[in-house]
Amino acid sequence: MELEYTTYIRSDFIETDTGNKVSRKSLISGSQNIVLGGKTIVHSRCTIRGDLRRAGPSHQAAVLIGRFCSLGENSVLRPPYKTYKGVFSYYPLKIGDHVDIGENSIVEAASIGSFVKIGKNCIIGRFAIIRDCCLVEDGAVIAPNTVVPPFSVVSGGPPAKVVAQLPESTQEIFEAQSKDNYAKFVPA
Repeated sequence: MELEYTTYIRSDFIETDTGNKVSRKSLISGSQNIVLGGKTIVHSRCTIRGDLRRAGPSHQAAVLIGRFCSLGENSVLRPPYKTYKGVFSYYPLKIGDHVDIGENSIVEAASIGSFVKIGKNCIIGRFAIIRDCCLVEDGAVIAPNTVVPPFSVVSGGPPAKVVAQLPESTQEIFEAQSKDNYAKFVPA
């Protein structure tokens, strides 16, 4: 399946030195606490909450995003939180390389591995862990604290269930698709 070119208006995006393309219409709070690995596309109306982090002198980033990721329109990424021994605290959200998050999806996971596709209108619950090479189908609701094993296809919910396994070639396929997606996201 050949991916078509997607054009954008150059003035609507900021391109960083590492090749990240960030929409001016996205909402990025606490940018000093967000790390973009490079060649990541942040689409319009995407919200990244880097301001939600542990209080104190810690220099730990709140949101870490790998290389060749695509964050869909209207998606929300925010670090997970919990109260432990009476103290409310946020924990980092870590996203690997070659991750595609679909439109209108909400992510509060602890960790999303590399080579993962999350469909449209998905909810990834607090402290969920999605291992490498997974496909989360459109509309899936992954419950908090769920661990999704590698090479899984997850669907439905709540709570979402593993409905199939992906082939071992998934890593190469997802990597090629994410690189192609970035290469074909060009100014008009």
